[in-house]
Order: sequence, then structure tokens, then C-alpha cells
Amino acid sequence: MLCLVGIVFVSMYQDFHARDRWTKKDVHCIYQALIVAVATRHADAVDIKFLVDGRPVWVALPLPAWVEYKNRTNQSITDSLAIEIAGHYLKTALESGEGVGREMYSLTVDETLKHLDALVNEPALAAKA
Repeated sequence: MLCLVGIVFVSMYQDFHARDRWTKKDVHCIYQALIVAVATRHADAVDIKFLVDGRPVWVALPLPAWVEYKNRTNQSITDSLAIEIAGHYLKTALESGEGVGREMYSLTVDETLKHLDALVNEPALAAKA
């Protein structure tokens, strides 16, 4: 369980299903890895890998989002929370038909924080502590 500002998170986006907008197929998404991209591709990001029906898909979250979130809330984005943000984004992208078949999704700081806010406000995920 992950606690953040009086909200208790239950992990929903480490192993989840989404309905592909175009094929209407149910796809199974499983979190596999989190890598600081500075080491692997010299990027200022954290890369989070999911298997989408066995196919590798990466979601890159920009490291400046960690700084911006800390400045706004005095809280940190933990690894667990980063995985949830990336999973929330991936499910949204699949269900909206965004970037069909892409192997890598790169989010902006604003997109990252938008998905973090959506997690905090998602009734199925957050419950008052």
C-alpha cells in the first residue's frame, strides 16, 4: 500500500486490463520494470516498462515532474506512485486510441502531474484514510 497526503492507494495499475479503442480487444497490461533513463538512454526521465499482451511498452515520465510535484506539495513521487501514474496513462492511451502500436510513450511534466491528480481523485483507487 502507498500513502500520500492522507490518501491510501491500492495498486491498480501494476496488473490491469484495458479495452483497445480500435480493435475492441481486451488487453492485459503487466508492470515489469522501472529504470532511471539517465543511465540507459541519457534522458532526464524514468522509464517504466509494461507488457501489453506480452509486447513491451515503455512509458517515460520526465524527472522534472518530481521536482515540480515536490515544490507544489512538499511530497515525493515514489517508485510505486510513478508506476501507478504510468499505468494510469497507459490505460487511458489504450482506451482512447492514442498511439496505437507504439513502443514508447513520453509524457510532459504537465501530463505526468495530470495523471497523478487523476489517481488521487479516482474513486476506485483512493479512499480517505
